[in-house]
Amino acid sequence: MDSQSSQSSQASHSPHTFQVDLRGLVDLLSHHLYSSPKVYLRELLQNAVDAVTARRAEQPDAPARVRIHTADGCLRVEDTGVGLTEADVHTLLATIGRSSKRADGIQAARSDFLGQFGIGLLACFLVAERIRVVSRSARTPQAPPVEWTACDDGSYTVRTLPQEEHREPGTTVHLVARPGAAEWLAPHKVLELARDFGSLLPYDVTVDGEAVAELPAPWDREHPSPAARRVALGRHCHGLFGFTPLDTIDLSVPLAGLRGVAYVLPTAVSPAQRARHRVHLKGMLLTERAEQLLPDWAFFVRCVLDTDSLRPTASREALYEDETLAAVREALGERIRAWLRDLAAGDPERLQAFLRVHHLGVRSLARHDGEMLRTMLPWLPFETTDGELSLEEFAQRHPVVHFTRSVEEFRQVAPIAAAQGIGVVNGGYTYDCELVEALPSVRPGTVVAELDADTVTAHLDSVDPVEELALSDFLAAARAVLDPLDCDVALRAFHPVSVPALHFDDRAAQHERERAEAEAQADELWAGILGSLRGGAPRARLVLNHLNPLVRRIGSLKEAGLIGTAVQSLYGQALLMAQRPLRPADSALLNQAFIGLLEWATHEEGGR
Repeated sequence: MDSQSSQSSQASHSPHTFQVDLRGLVDLLSHHLYSSPKVYLRELLQNAVDAVTARRAEQPDAPARVRIHTADGCLRVEDTGVGLTEADVHTLLATIGRSSKRADGIQAARSDFLGQFGIGLLACFLVAERIRVVSRSARTPQAPPVEWTACDDGSYTVRTLPQEEHREPGTTVHLVARPGAAEWLAPHKVLELARDFGSLLPYDVTVDGEAVAELPAPWDREHPSPAARRVALGRHCHGLFGFTPLDTIDLSVPLAGLRGVAYVLPTAVSPAQRARHRVHLKGMLLTERAEQLLPDWAFFVRCVLDTDSLRPTASREALYEDETLAAVREALGERIRAWLRDLAAGDPERLQAFLRVHHLGVRSLARHDGEMLRTMLPWLPFETTDGELSLEEFAQRHPVVHFTRSVEEFRQVAPIAAAQGIGVVNGGYTYDCELVEALPSVRPGTVVAELDADTVTAHLDSVDPVEELALSDFLAAARAVLDPLDCDVALRAFHPVSVPALHFDDRAAQHERERAEAEAQADELWAGILGSLRGGAPRARLVLNHLNPLVRRIGSLKEAGLIGTAVQSLYGQALLMAQRPLRPADSALLNQAFIGLLEWATHEEGGR
């Protein structure tokens, strides 16, 4: 290889430095990383608090103050923190992504700091075109104060200042609002943001002389009585979330340095609605939209808490999903379980008030948690043929706990089953079917069975054989009419008398009908496979009520056409009462019956 080629190869492998377009980076921050320009104040507070923390790690008696001043579209933030030398400024402020917490042996104390990513002052470019920082180091008191001025075009200047210009250690940040961003530096807005972000900060923070922190935290304050504490927390909840809680749950996970409170919503919410919680990290508000803090089943509470161990994402506006968060989520879920157990054991009235609103959340929990099912079983209400009861009460009354899988089926059979002494639970609501089926696991010996047509029909009274024989021609005609619909006809006597007919269609019958329909539409090979799956040909059943006067009159008809129209009408009415989806064949039959009745009515009218 010649000398020129060697030089070219070395040049192509020489390292290069990324060129950062600061304007583009600021646009990226404002539109993709941060949810709002308001985070600029959080970053300023965070840097100030971290600087104070760093100084106190070395000088425990050092002052811990952060002063924010507003005036004429300008903002000034002063802290009594560790400060910077000129070398620190070049190393830390001028290098994007570098964090001061990594320097000078402070890594060991890193858990005391809020910041994790060193993006820091860049967020200020969301509201300002220029940032001016004046700082004096507490570690190197003899070093002169230094000024760092940066513009959003990526340029910056650094100069030292006379000793008397910044006498005390610490840092002051100056911002001037960019056009269109003055509202973010307005006094009332700065105070609002400072209180929102810094209400739990452990240091003396003020905005134009007004205190920001409100310590101790609301859940740690002393109150004359538990009732007074609930009232105070209720006011706190209303101020944060806009509702007065049904109850409050204290949260504590010492290993995660977590303290806070969960507020129980006073109104029902959908389980699919993602709950959003307020999370403070070492006193600084991290996010008010934390969604993964609690198990999915605990959608009936909103939390506010402070922690020192959960990790934030890069934007510091959400929680990082890791093993620590998973452990905290499990611990908080257990705390809510314990609260429910305590209510069940000692305050049934409050538990009932809670269940009236949030029984769905408890059902969601109980179906996966045997302990919670055992705890809540005496309290969870279910719709049954005996009225609203718990499964425990219902199982004590009935040797077999029958249930339906749909609300429509329960609505149809409930009056008849109740009259015949059959106990039925409506399993059509969310989670109820699964809970009923899980009943034997927590109540050994309980028999649970899905209600089917044979069970109901077997409990209905038989008709006198002589009377049924007299109606044999009518029943044969009725069966012939409904046979193409895979529906049998039976005659029974049952209450209430006002119900002329019942339509029963259990799962086996539905499955067989779907198989037959698929077989009819399939090619020869697939039809043969489906035909081999044919079962015992279970069919739906139309049960006529011999006690109903209309059925008696229809049974006395002699004209075949009129019998067919009447039976079709009874079938259609039973389907509608059961609120079952109509197949095309069912709809055609209903239309045919309607037209037949109109023809019969107009024919009768014309013959008079």
